[in-house]
Amino acid sequence: MDAPQFADAGVREAVVTQLLARFGARASRAQALREHHSHGQNVTDAGLPDVVVFPHTTEEVAEIARLCHDARMPMVPFGAGSSLEGHVAAVHGGVSIDLTQMAQVLEVDADALDCRVQAGVTRVQLNNAVRGQGLFFPIDPGADATLGGMTATRASGTAAVRYGTMRDAVLGLTVVTADGRVVRTGTRARKTAAGLDLTRLFVGSEGILGFITEIQLRLWGLPETVEAAVCQFPDVASAVQVVISALQMGVPLARIELLDDVQMQACIAYSRLDEFRPLPTLFIEFHGSPAAVREQVETLEGLAADAGGSGFTWAARPEDRTRLWKARHEVTWANFAFRPGHAMIGTDACVPISRLAQCIAETGEDVARSGLAAPLAGHVGDGNFHLGILYDPASPGERAKAEALAEAVALRAIRLGGTCTGEHGIGRHRIHQLEAEHPEGIVLMRALKHALDPRGVMNPGKMVMA
Repeated sequence: MDAPQFADAGVREAVVTQLLARFGARASRAQALREHHSHGQNVTDAGLPDVVVFPHTTEEVAEIARLCHDARMPMVPFGAGSSLEGHVAAVHGGVSIDLTQMAQVLEVDADALDCRVQAGVTRVQLNNAVRGQGLFFPIDPGADATLGGMTATRASGTAAVRYGTMRDAVLGLTVVTADGRVVRTGTRARKTAAGLDLTRLFVGSEGILGFITEIQLRLWGLPETVEAAVCQFPDVASAVQVVISALQMGVPLARIELLDDVQMQACIAYSRLDEFRPLPTLFIEFHGSPAAVREQVETLEGLAADAGGSGFTWAARPEDRTRLWKARHEVTWANFAFRPGHAMIGTDACVPISRLAQCIAETGEDVARSGLAAPLAGHVGDGNFHLGILYDPASPGERAKAEALAEAVALRAIRLGGTCTGEHGIGRHRIHQLEAEHPEGIVLMRALKHALDPRGVMNPGKMVMA
């Protein structure tokens, strides 16, 4: 596929001038704002956009897209900026289209358990809006990401073992294509056999096919009873075996997270979890009726005891649960505090649950050989775990070791029948890993990209294009 030809300097300046005139205070070429929109939470080199625009409606996004498409001006969708794989860097300059001011919850139907939101609504905003109707949205990647960004990256998180990922939560979309057409996909029905599944095509497309501007989402009823627990183990293998046994027995866990001993050491210091020891630890949550939750709890306690688990600590009060899960979500900041002045590369391996113990054990051997600190935390209920590989950014040798370790983790996951990325996406970091994982499939992906964006202006340099 030929490399796209983008607008020259003169055309770019004309487009920027037109956008500044059209959108006034909602368009800016201020250096600080452009720098903020040049990167996510990742180590990829930044890419500075020529201008940042804040649309309020789907029609305004379509207007911007038509202008940029005609001028061959690159366009980059931007949400909360929490992406980890370089999705939002404007690697070829162009227009960063920030959707965070499209932040309206447009409709909630409590009887149908669904809602329609603009792309800039965050998951916390949505939950605040629907909690009073006895509903909640369970997809929880940790960061308070926008729902448009979560859809674009097919996000999941701590509750995926029970509630699935964004792939399972999205019923339909409003999409603006690269040339400015508005397309609505899906329906509010829970199933359909009507034609190609365009909704799933755009879920996980990472902004390379078009702009997601509205999302029709499933909601869930708030569970009658919620209990959380923490249990510690002598080694990672014992903790993983408890998870595998619970899943094989069909225990409907709402969340089950693993932190290894190094990660717990960092979290104990950062989040003041002084009641725990730096041992491999499971964070567990149960949802359901009081009787169902009690049965689940008893089953897990028995499995944990058989595996040498100890120190089961229960948190039934909301404030206690919040404290525990806040600590789990703060692992990134705990890691930076654990090694001040260090940078971090994250991994995102996801494997069949039957290969999880092997994958984690072999990864641990790699970490030991590297000599680097690499705390491990994972959504082990669905076979997904992350290393936070810490390295000195002033040391080229340490960065090379960190990158080699991350690459080994990704390729091992592929060899074991899994994926290089369970939830973070491909972005810029993982294009070659995607080629290794789907050598035939990437040919079709590139063909789809070319069919929907023949000028290559939608988020260029990401996922399928080097």
